[in-house]
Amino acid sequence: MKSKTSTLTGLLLAFFFTALTAQEFDVFVSDAANYDQPPWDIFRYDQNGANGEKFISSNLGWPQDIVFLEHENAMLVSNLNDDNIVKFNADNGAFIEVFASGIDGATRMEIGPDSLLYALQWEGNGKVKRFKLDGTFVDDFTAAGVSRSIGLDWDAEGNLYVSSYNGNSVRKFSPTGTDLGNFISSNLNGPTNIWFRDDGDLMVCGWGDGTVKRFDSNGVFQEVFISGIQQVEGVDFFPNGDIALGVGSQSTVKIYSPDGTFIKDLFPPGSAGVIRPNAVVFRFKETTPTKEVYQEMTFVTPTIGHQFQITRPDGRQLANSFEVFNSAGMLVSKINFADSTQWDASGLADGVYHITAQLNDGTIGRQKVVVKR
Repeated sequence: MKSKTSTLTGLLLAFFFTALTAQEFDVFVSDAANYDQPPWDIFRYDQNGANGEKFISSNLGWPQDIVFLEHENAMLVSNLNDDNIVKFNADNGAFIEVFASGIDGATRMEIGPDSLLYALQWEGNGKVKRFKLDGTFVDDFTAAGVSRSIGLDWDAEGNLYVSSYNGNSVRKFSPTGTDLGNFISSNLNGPTNIWFRDDGDLMVCGWGDGTVKRFDSNGVFQEVFISGIQQVEGVDFFPNGDIALGVGSQSTVKIYSPDGTFIKDLFPPGSAGVIRPNAVVFRFKETTPTKEVYQEMTFVTPTIGHQFQITRPDGRQLANSFEVFNSAGMLVSKINFADSTQWDASGLADGVYHITAQLNDGTIGRQKVVVKR
């Protein structure tokens, strides 16, 4: 969790962090190495697995996950040992500051549908914490804790799912954080990363048995999707839907097609010195002379539904309208602020959409919403 996140999330990153064209990207890998003992590093490779290098080697304490804040050219890394999230320059890896602290064993993190950062806890009360993107603590979001939590994702209805490594389960929470009980409580062995496919099936990485397993939208086990990948944890997605998995036991990132067929190792085992990859995150490069920078903000409320209240931002907006893009990056609607205070999205298919508008400082305001009838 990057965040990591689902196939859809990976595709949205490809479409919206760049100019909706063919992409080049770097692959960032966090290294758990000897677990609670150093060395710990963040590695960077090009999209073909070449030119590997140690990108960050300091201010790390058993790193777990990576999230990029493109609007400020920053990179967040969660540290299990140090109970914090730290911020680095995304281009050169220079340390900036401690972004957030007081997280009992920080593991996976992801920017949620409400544009807040969700952070999981390995220890403590196990509740999911939320932070603003400037690091300000918001709340303990979930009503119940999840012990040894280390994977998260959202379904199309905005429900949050969190995996429990030692509980061999995946727990479900409503869009407001209400505990809805275990979604999966069998056929798991040390679950780590989880993600929803576009068809609504939930995929679960099993660190203990070296598998990725597929469950349907009701949590019913369907199949072992991928096997033979002991200590599997990190995951991200190529623009064409191929899956990249960090496999700790083999010190590499393996690539699979969307149907689970093995394609190749991204790089030779141990390339650049990586020992035990536990997060795999793609960062897409700019492909035009002018980089598009996004600011997360609110144009409509709520974030889930089909009838939305339009909220004009705080005067920074240059245009008098916003545009709505679907998950394929296609413009599907354009709404003028002067025409109405309501946006009826019932004509759109259920799914995730991005609302964007040009701001007067040259950046692009953006909000993610889930249309659900």
